[in-house]
Amino acid sequence: MPTSDRTPLTRSGFLRGGAAALGTGAVMTAGAAHAQPAPAKRGRGVDPNPDYRRPQVTRLKTVTGPGITTRFRMDATDLGAPAVTPDGRILVIFGDTFEEAAVGGGWWRSPVGLFADPDRKLKHGLEWTSAVGGETAEQLVEYAHDEDPVSTILPGDVLTVGGTMYVWVMVNHGFGNVAGTEIWTSADSGETWERTAEMFPGDHLDGLSQQCTWALHPTDGHVYLLTTGFQRDKGAILQRVPQEKILDPAAYETYGAVGEGEERRWDWGLAPTPVLGGQVGEMCLRIVEDRWVLTWFNAGLYRVDVLVADSPEEVRSPAYSETLLFGANWGQEDDERVAQLYGPFVLPGSTLDELHLLCSQWNTGAGWPYHVQQYRVRGLGAAMRSLAG
Repeated sequence: MPTSDRTPLTRSGFLRGGAAALGTGAVMTAGAAHAQPAPAKRGRGVDPNPDYRRPQVTRLKTVTGPGITTRFRMDATDLGAPAVTPDGRILVIFGDTFEEAAVGGGWWRSPVGLFADPDRKLKHGLEWTSAVGGETAEQLVEYAHDEDPVSTILPGDVLTVGGTMYVWVMVNHGFGNVAGTEIWTSADSGETWERTAEMFPGDHLDGLSQQCTWALHPTDGHVYLLTTGFQRDKGAILQRVPQEKILDPAAYETYGAVGEGEERRWDWGLAPTPVLGGQVGEMCLRIVEDRWVLTWFNAGLYRVDVLVADSPEEVRSPAYSETLLFGANWGQEDDERVAQLYGPFVLPGSTLDELHLLCSQWNTGAGWPYHVQQYRVRGLGAAMRSLAG
């Protein structure tokens, strides 16, 4: 069905519905969340991996909000897709942003960007140095937030290739009704942006090419993309494009499978077949220590998962996968249990044993917090090695 025929979602309804609206059979009301799975009962079986230890997660720092990003006139914001700029800084791109500490709290912009100190160790938390726009965080490109036709334009992910930065964005005609995608570019390390190319209509590939994350292959000259719908009710598919043709919609190629059982064959140029199942939300694909690392909001199970693969194609059968953050009720949180979580992004400078994530929260019942926090994940590489024997 064309996206123009879909009933628009409200912003609060989108997050409040969480995994419940996506087929898990539970109902999540404002400020509530799914119950955690019951602890496994002790049995008489033998643990096949007795040396395995889960990665250790620490809720390190709140990186947006009053007193933190107030000087940029952005006390309320979410998402936070990061990249290293051509001149070596860290740029983080945020979504719907407001001046006051509340959704709808004045001066609505999206997307906006902040620069962080690249020399500061990640374990100390991000430290902002400036904003795209100078003293205050200005919208990357100017447009009016208007329900007819454009309510907001939201970022999927940001990418640096040579001296150019690219931001994949979704143009919403009513929240959740993605009319199409665009790519915006910057030739000055993210200081200014142009609305460069219209890419795909919202119903392209049956709506599986709206939300995007991408990474440049270090040797084969292609940018690889995992894409899905914005509505958190679909799996994700794999695409690729030659790096010099990022702005050419006709140059994008999909990865799919034909046949069944032992005759099943995966290849490029076939109709897309999901490589990641379930109900996928925001994703972040990055190369960490020569491994392809994907973090994503697993909306169907209300949690943030990670997988590690040796190539983009192997995302469908990764060498390692684990849950990093579990959804929780407000008032029942700890380091790895997070209420109304979404949008996990891997920070530049991460390693497999010292991985850092930005993850968003929005309390749709109380209206606050609506912010981004930084999480430190230690021991992912050690956990992988213990399973490998």
